[in-house]
Amino acid sequence: MPPSRLPMSDHCDGRRFFNPAAILPAAAGARQGGLGEILRWQRRRRGLPAWSVPPVATPTGDPYALPAPGTVHVTFIGHSTFLLRLPRADGTALTVLTDPIFSDRCSPVRWAGPRRVLPPGRSLDALPRVDLVLVSHCHYDHLDLPSLAALARRDAPAVVTAPGNARHIRKAGLHTIVECDWWQGHDIGALRVTSTPARHGSARTPFDANRALWCGFDIRPTGDGPAPSVFFAGDSGHGRHWAQIRARLGAPDIALLPVGAYDPRFLMEPVHITPEEAVSAMIDLEAGQAVGMHYGTFRLTDEPYDEPLRRLAAARAAAGLAADRFVGLGHGECRALAAAREARAHRGLAPQGASG
Repeated sequence: MPPSRLPMSDHCDGRRFFNPAAILPAAAGARQGGLGEILRWQRRRRGLPAWSVPPVATPTGDPYALPAPGTVHVTFIGHSTFLLRLPRADGTALTVLTDPIFSDRCSPVRWAGPRRVLPPGRSLDALPRVDLVLVSHCHYDHLDLPSLAALARRDAPAVVTAPGNARHIRKAGLHTIVECDWWQGHDIGALRVTSTPARHGSARTPFDANRALWCGFDIRPTGDGPAPSVFFAGDSGHGRHWAQIRARLGAPDIALLPVGAYDPRFLMEPVHITPEEAVSAMIDLEAGQAVGMHYGTFRLTDEPYDEPLRRLAAARAAAGLAADRFVGLGHGECRALAAAREARAHRGLAPQGASG
């Protein structure tokens, strides 16, 4: 039976989604290798030294604490999983979990596939009730059915995702699911979640490539609410979409941006940004502050364990940004981040990186 048709758009031909030319960098990136080159890369990977992982430190901060107006509490669980606590006008908080994965492996099976090098920074049992889950796309390191099933049993949260992903998420027992195409939004309380473009792809089997869309998310008050605006990038290669998001939705106060899983570039350039590109993305977004993610949890690619944050520090300094403007949180760390729009030292810098 042929696959059902999808809605036609500038990023869907009716059968599959794709990355439109409008979001690609003006200068073409590295080419993607053919099958032979990919197989040779996989053979070379076997000779890579094991990651040297530091001991797990005791996590700091209290993920249960209520954020003050103008701040968001950000807890780094690992990989692309964050717990966000956003203040509401009634003194409570909306609790959001991004791309939750608490499983030991990111794989369709439990006995093979990339395995954690660090446990989750906080267990699910150690977190407050989750109101909303954001799922950026259907790759196994971002849409983890065992983790979603545990959330369904514990909290039954609402889910916002991109088109084509709800059919997977329902298998976890979650039923309040909203699919938002790029630039579509969903209001939850006094906050709006908007699906934003990303440069990536999707698949869960050899037969469903790009049958579900990928996205990032912008979260901001619908009116004059107390919560800062937060941008969660999901997975993405570099492109012009960062500046488009800023132009269409406004600059976010806090941006959660990937900084790892980028080597080798012939394979990863279209789908994952480097630390240097992450700094460029922050500047294009005009984000007040950024937090790194998508590193140091699963060994998906070739770079050494500590390289992403080292390169991030060098790129941040080269861009003239203070050390606290783009940070990596400790494993399990909960930190209060403030809007602090007046502290945007990069305002006046030309958006860079993707525009040529």
